[in-house]
Amino acid sequence: MGMFLALTALAVAISGVLAFALFWAMALVHLRDRHPAILASLGSVAFLAPGALGWLLLGRYRSLSDRALDGLATPARIALWCTLAALATSGLLWLIYR
Repeated sequence: MGMFLALTALAVAISGVLAFALFWAMALVHLRDRHPAILASLGSVAFLAPGALGWLLLGRYRSLSDRALDGLATPARIALWCTLAALATSGLLWLIYR
């Protein structure tokens, strides 16, 4: 049963990665079009830059008061948190039940 739960958590992590990739890419395009200074501060390769991911995870995009960006970045943030939590859960369950 434990390995089943670990594999289920891994499946949730994979789903989270897919959702993150879709919404974060659209949020970065929105930043490029509407807030180029913010995008430049996130780095040249903002898709996986640690600073950009921290900016997203901490919800700093909300300070821009851009509802369209909120609509794109919030699902990306939730998906990234779900991915991280599911990977941690899967790894912990795997260590317990292997």
